[in-house]
Amino acid sequence: MRNSIKTVVLWCTFAIGMGLTSGCASAPRATDGEVALKLRAMQTRAYETTDLNKAIRTAMATLQDLGFVVDNADSELGSVTATKLDKYVIKMTVTARPRGKAQLLVRANAQYNVLPVEEASFYQQFFSAYSKAMFLEAQQVDPAALGQ
Repeated sequence: MRNSIKTVVLWCTFAIGMGLTSGCASAPRATDGEVALKLRAMQTRAYETTDLNKAIRTAMATLQDLGFVVDNADSELGSVTATKLDKYVIKMTVTARPRGKAQLLVRANAQYNVLPVEEASFYQQFFSAYSKAMFLEAQQVDPAALGQ
């Protein structure tokens, strides 16, 4: 009889404990898909041009201005790969592809060693410089003439 009471008490304690832990809601965790979508949104911008060659040339110049060394560029494929060596190694690939009839989508994908760079500020810095260069290119302004 005493063993059965102990068993009932143990089961009740267990059930109450489980009820308390399962009743506490935790913040919903982002799925891998949601993380990937957020990262892609940080990495991608649309530009009002269809000139793939200009977009790739501008990407090369921007990467060089930011301290990268261009490893490979292919204007037919619309991609540039570059590496930055400074206390660390960052590999960055910029791709451009048509979006509709009047735009190009430009995506910058950076990796620190083998891990993706997920900081929004990193991509904001790249696209800020890239957008300025695209604007100057569209206006046919030589950045050297502006003292940059």
